[in-house]
Amino acid sequence: MTRQLQLSKELRELIPVIRRFAFSLTGSDFDADDLMQNTLERLLDKGVPDDANLTKWSFRVCRNLWIDEYRSRKVRQNATENPELQESVIDGNKIIANQITLNQVQQAMNHLPEEQRSILSLVVVEGLSYQEVSDTLNIPLGTVMSRLSRARSAMVEWFNDHDMRILA
Repeated sequence: MTRQLQLSKELRELIPVIRRFAFSLTGSDFDADDLMQNTLERLLDKGVPDDANLTKWSFRVCRNLWIDEYRSRKVRQNATENPELQESVIDGNKIIANQITLNQVQQAMNHLPEEQRSILSLVVVEGLSYQEVSDTLNIPLGTVMSRLSRARSAMVEWFNDHDMRILA
């Protein structure tokens, strides 16, 4: 089996994992689908280094593509003065008090800086260890731990600001 066919087969098995990670970054089904497609396209087009773990490399590519997209959206948003083209603001009044749902967690995560959100997603959603996240994102272990701690604190603060209990 050629390397390209083997890569295609392995990527097909990773699609649900990449899709979940993409959704955790974007918070939108449409954006997650686009990001997943772009990630798969990039991996198939550029390949994967021989010494790289495919799952970790896929997360890294996905995250980097999202950072690029996020930055370009910020530039486009700042360039326009037309309010209907800007992203909608989350209406906090529609949230039912004391009931934490997946959507509410996603809303809270969307308020996190991207570097905290991606680390929180890899640890909580994908179940990676701190060391695996460090290897995947190519950042020091201490940075992973501090960003994760700040992300968790920010999530608690967000829920407190919105008068919600955190269910353990």
